[in-house]
Amino acid sequence: MKTLFLTICITLFLPTLLNAQKGIDTQTKTIKDEAKGVTSRSTDATRSFDWGAGKTQVRERLDNPYKLTARRDVLVENIVSLLKEKKIAVDEASSRLGDGVIITQPFVFAKGPVTTQNELRRYGILEFADNAWSRAQYTLTIEVQSIDGIQNNVSVNAKVEGRSGNGLGSEWVTVRSSGLAEDDFLVKLVESITGNTLDAPVKTDQ
Repeated sequence: MKTLFLTICITLFLPTLLNAQKGIDTQTKTIKDEAKGVTSRSTDATRSFDWGAGKTQVRERLDNPYKLTARRDVLVENIVSLLKEKKIAVDEASSRLGDGVIITQPFVFAKGPVTTQNELRRYGILEFADNAWSRAQYTLTIEVQSIDGIQNNVSVNAKVEGRSGNGLGSEWVTVRSSGLAEDDFLVKLVESITGNTLDAPVKTDQ
């Protein structure tokens, strides 16, 4: 009788024991699946990655010449006012305000070796090695060309110069403008005429 009972127990529980021995190690399977890039998380399908959020917004440089809707004399007045606001003096002898041509006196925008080197790299394009810059300046030539009675093209050109010294003397050396001085002024002019604020900084890889 005991033998029969033992046989029945073995018959009932042996498959269960065998399956338990052959069971799947869920932890090991999870690790293997993750290594293969397999995931069972239901939220992965809807996850999104924001690669651009929080980055500083930038804008393209304004067109130069830039078209503005206003009478030429009004534009000239605004230009002179803006120059005065930026403490840039108008060269009265060279300018022809009646013809819409405004030329400034040189405006020093950097002094000292370190500051001048950095600012010259922003406002100018240094095409030769020289670390002996002591100051930097630019001269603006602004021209208002009438299209019709109320539309005008405003062009701005900057002559950028750096004071270079070699130990024996120093001289002003003209460097090619990067376009930043021109864009800076056009932005202020557009804002004063249109009332719109251009908050985003310009791209620096131009």
